[in-house]
Amino acid sequence: MRLTTIGFGAWTGLVVLQPLWYLWAAPPANGLGWLALALTLPPLLLPLLAARRGARRMLLWTGIIALGYFSHGIVVAWTNPVARVPALVEVALCVGLIFTLGAIARAGRRKPAASA
Repeated sequence: MRLTTIGFGAWTGLVVLQPLWYLWAAPPANGLGWLALALTLPPLLLPLLAARRGARRMLLWTGIIALGYFSHGIVVAWTNPVARVPALVEVALCVGLIFTLGAIARAGRRKPAASA
């Protein structure tokens, strides 16, 4: 399986997780799940602006954005027992995405040397 496929899978998982989390699994107690969704989903769609520059550029943007979602997931997992499971899923998806980006970067550096 290609590394970019794994990266796009993690990104898709983050996009799908947001509505599941805020509208079904652990909606906010004040009933404003739609507002939480309106604040969390658009940043995950920003990498689509880099589509013309290639898949790796899109994944780079996604990785940078995922750092904020990683932090969010850690904070929620520690402070809100009701939302602990979706928060830990968010953390796992972010870690998978960031490790995938690291593997892509390492694979790009390991180009075979030209034989003389």
